[in-house]
Amino acid sequence: MHETAASAAGHVAELVRAQVRSKPGSVLGLATGATMESVYADLVSSVRSGALSLSQVTTFNLDEYAGLTASHPGSYRGTMNALLFDHTDIDKNRCFLPDGTASDLTAEADRYEALIAERGPVDLQLLGIGRNGHIGFNEPGSDLESRTRLVDLHPSTQEANKSFFSGEAVPSQALTMGIATILSARTIVVLATGEAKAEAVAKALSGCFDATCPASALMSHAHVHWVLDRAAAQLLA
Repeated sequence: MHETAASAAGHVAELVRAQVRSKPGSVLGLATGATMESVYADLVSSVRSGALSLSQVTTFNLDEYAGLTASHPGSYRGTMNALLFDHTDIDKNRCFLPDGTASDLTAEADRYEALIAERGPVDLQLLGIGRNGHIGFNEPGSDLESRTRLVDLHPSTQEANKSFFSGEAVPSQALTMGIATILSARTIVVLATGEAKAEAVAKALSGCFDATCPASALMSHAHVHWVLDRAAAQLLA
């Protein structure tokens, strides 16, 4: 547990640095959302200072909104460009996200799942946790065996993300890695900060899988690191 959100984010960035230094060609699973912004800022600083190179890594993002082009600032491709890809030596040809504008989103989900299987496994998967316990866009009720697919977003998830859309409507659907896809990563790092995440964290760590809290599925994985600030950890015994 860390005293502050900044310290927690710094620790996650160090875990990523350690992974890439030990295996320059690592496959990284990336997450978006406000929680990860400090992590990516830290990594950008490391690359710019010459302390880290991302030139050989391959990345897979967890999810993408349905219907948004890569140039839309609310898209996760646009977000990743702004936060990380445009500011480092990373090879964008090896930075993969689902295509939310594909004409057949079910086929696109299958394509993305196959690509992860082909280029993976993911060595280090970054995760945040939603206030309702979602990981990626696997909302409550998601199947433990789910793979990459098109999902409907819970209104609370849309509400949490509306600040990224400047008054526009938040998309109601997204393509997301499934729970089973996430669990196929060799190592998972979950970053949760702030009081608003405390209840979801406590439920996720209660000891067994509960479909009302998808993050509880992580209890079955042998190599999961929970990185919390004091506020997010406040309900843990």
